[in-house]
Amino acid sequence: MRKSSFPYAASLTLLALAILISIAIGAVFIPPADVWKALTGLIAGNLPASLETSAFILWKIRLPRTALVLLTGAALGGSGAAYQGLFRNPLADPYLIGVASGAGLGAVLAMNVRWPYTFWGLMAVPAAAFIGALLTVFVVYMLARIGKTVPTTNLILAGVAFGSFATALISFLMLRSTGELRRAIAWLLGGSSQAGWGPVLTILPYLAIGLGILLLSGHALNLLQFGDDQAQQLGLPVTRTKTLILIAASLATAAAVSFSGIIGFVGLIVPHVMRLWFGADYRRLLPLSVLGGAGMLLVADVLARVVMAPQELPVGIITALAGAPFFLWVLRRAKAQGFW
Repeated sequence: MRKSSFPYAASLTLLALAILISIAIGAVFIPPADVWKALTGLIAGNLPASLETSAFILWKIRLPRTALVLLTGAALGGSGAAYQGLFRNPLADPYLIGVASGAGLGAVLAMNVRWPYTFWGLMAVPAAAFIGALLTVFVVYMLARIGKTVPTTNLILAGVAFGSFATALISFLMLRSTGELRRAIAWLLGGSSQAGWGPVLTILPYLAIGLGILLLSGHALNLLQFGDDQAQQLGLPVTRTKTLILIAASLATAAAVSFSGIIGFVGLIVPHVMRLWFGADYRRLLPLSVLGGAGMLLVADVLARVVMAPQELPVGIITALAGAPFFLWVLRRAKAQGFW
């Protein structure tokens, strides 16, 4: 095997293993052999009667959830790598400019309305979270803009300020809330009650656009590491490129959190680990972060299901327990290397 293909082969192998574990483990354990027989039977149209229950669980419950978690992790991993390259900061993540806070505010606002129990009623919370996240990016971008440029420092400061404002509004709405408080807390900790293939099909176009643009931006991010002036001299339209990357990363993040809730640290941990293992070339780092983010979140989701079974933890708690110590280690390492 060529050395250049090893990272992709290893990442794909680990991701395939995580997918198998995710669809096999749950309230009812389905052996891998039965998983294979049930799926091939569904595809071929000759499903054995003894596997009808397993096939129903796989197709209606496990596979949609696994696909949604996989796409969410891929979005967070890919956008995390893009943000770290865009801001040239190893501590950057998808929520740095307030995307999570905007999504949370939109979701909590929707939860305070009594929606009818219809398709559009069930879609109200994720739709409001998606709109809130995109509006946050727009507001932060306009606040940070100076003339035709958007200084990175201004963008971060505007994001932190607006994120704090949105968080305060969320706290106020939750204090006023009565019946939806538990649901709001569960969503903010990472988790959704949405089931079936609907959420997967809904976010797929947005993720395809966002991640597609990011995966094509590896060379541009490599040039941005030299600084804006040097990148401009090398022929890169810096302002336009940074704006496009910012919008693409935020679109992917907004789509992901709209159904899965606020899940922290995936976009911080995965790109950093991939950079340590396989180097800082963003042409390689971006796709590896997409694969690694998907795999990590699938494993975290399985742990959320089994740690306190039959009760299920919000997956955001699992990622926070793993991510907080990692964040402190990265912070200490960055300071030791003179990053600040």
